[in-house]
Amino acid sequence: MIFDRGTVLFWGQDGETRVRCAISRESLDDHFHGDNKDKPEVFRANRRAIEQEARRKYLAGDTEPDESVLIRTGDLPR
Repeated sequence: MIFDRGTVLFWGQDGETRVRCAISRESLDDHFHGDNKDKPEVFRANRRAIEQEARRKYLAGDTEPDESVLIRTGDLPR
């Protein structure tokens, strides 16, 4: 996990293929009560739910042009 440019980066796995995944700072603030908190710590505390969303997006083919997955605040239910 790496915090970079307003996102927390992490890796998923599809068989032998590693999939680059990220969640935006805004998503962590809006959906995981991350305001004024350490973003990597917020990610760790909510890792299971975040990884489930990344998996859902990946399996639905909702990926970026480079086949990575980016979770934006609009991807998560309010």
